[in-house]
Amino acid sequence: MSLTINLEVKKDVLCIRLSGELDHHSADELRRQASNAIEEYDIHHIVLNLEQLSFMDSSGLGVILGRYKQIKQQHGEMVVCAISPAVQRLFDMSGLFKIIRLEPTEEFALQRLGVA
Repeated sequence: MSLTINLEVKKDVLCIRLSGELDHHSADELRRQASNAIEEYDIHHIVLNLEQLSFMDSSGLGVILGRYKQIKQQHGEMVVCAISPAVQRLFDMSGLFKIIRLEPTEEFALQRLGVA
C-alpha cells in the first residue's frame, strides 16, 4: 500500500492528512511536498492528521521531526491528531510526544492553534 498525502492550508496552518504507509519509499515525497508548502504559504503551524495512516517506520519519524524543526524556526507549533494505536506506540517509543502535542481530532488541534 502506498502513501496518500493531502495538504490543506488554513490561514497560517498546514493541515497534513496521511493515509496508507509512511516508509522510506514515501518519506522523500512527503518531505518535498510539506517543505514546499511551508515556504510557499508562509506556514507557522502544522496539524498532522494520522487517522488513516496504517504504518510508519523510522523514515517517517525523520520526516516528521524535520518538519517540526522547520516549524520551530518560525516560532510555530506542530500538533498530531487522530493517531492509530500502532503509530502512537512508535511516537511514544521515540519520545516525539515530549515535543509534539497530541489532540484527539483535527478540529481540537485547529482550536488549540486558534484557527477553527
